[in-house]
Amino acid sequence: MSATSNVLLKQWGVNFSSFFALCKPKVSAMIVFTAVIGMFMATPGMVPWQLLLAATIGIGFSSGAAAAFNCLIEQKIDAMMARTRGRPLPTGQVSVLNTVIFASIIGLIGMWVLYVFVNPLTMWLTFGTFLGYAVIYTVFLKPATPLNIVIGGASGAMPPILGWAAVTNMISPEALIMFLIIFAWTPPHFWALALYRREDYERVGLPMLPVTHGEKFTREHIVLYTIILFAVAMMPVGLGMSGWIYLVTSLALNIGFMYYVIQLWREYSDDLAKRTFKFLFDVAIRWIVSGSLFLLPRASLVIRTNKNACLKQAFFIMH
Repeated sequence: MSATSNVLLKQWGVNFSSFFALCKPKVSAMIVFTAVIGMFMATPGMVPWQLLLAATIGIGFSSGAAAAFNCLIEQKIDAMMARTRGRPLPTGQVSVLNTVIFASIIGLIGMWVLYVFVNPLTMWLTFGTFLGYAVIYTVFLKPATPLNIVIGGASGAMPPILGWAAVTNMISPEALIMFLIIFAWTPPHFWALALYRREDYERVGLPMLPVTHGEKFTREHIVLYTIILFAVAMMPVGLGMSGWIYLVTSLALNIGFMYYVIQLWREYSDDLAKRTFKFLFDVAIRWIVSGSLFLLPRASLVIRTNKNACLKQAFFIMH
């Protein structure tokens, strides 16, 4: 192999890793995983492999595109923050033009795959999620209000609904419950991070809760949202979506979560905030795993393709 070929391959490898990093792979992996759980929750049997593959690719590519556009919009802010200054755009590993092209291509591919091989509902829901994160949250909410993560967290909570819609071509109460669990988990998880990174956020002028309202107020709201999360996490048990194994697992995780949060509320330190953030991330992973294994004896609703039948069943459950 010639020296020129070696250089080209090396350069291609660097570019590939840089573009891959733009997609925020850890976050995107969690999004795809929760969407897959939504798919399996939506059917009593195995999800057809063609549908599973197409939905996974479509949602994964769309998630990567949204993350890349987020990096593009926030590149100046990222360059000033210790946590993000090593990302590909601030370090010059990729150009703005290449980022736009890359994000547009994988985003369009993702939407096309969902529309053609899954269903239009999933494509439109995914597109709405893309806009919610890359535009509404990143451009408007994040620099404007300390409630950015509360409102913007809806985009991050959408994957189970996307997975459910991919299989059933509808949105049912069970999918909304999975949405609520992630939605309630997001603020306390992020605020724990914001507490020990508050100087970074203050430096770049982002109105995160610890910056605008102080540590004490933020810690109180972490406790409040943890209590909400505790209640919401019990809803699958109350509606017959899960059995005792999920109940025990969820209780154990919630109790551990509450322990860290109360410690953080009583006596703050950056180290404890870091450990709380890490535990909350670990809780998310374990909840996902426990959900994928033990939520399967589920649902007092029997999925129907007939819309009226589904609405009648939902009315029965809510009453």
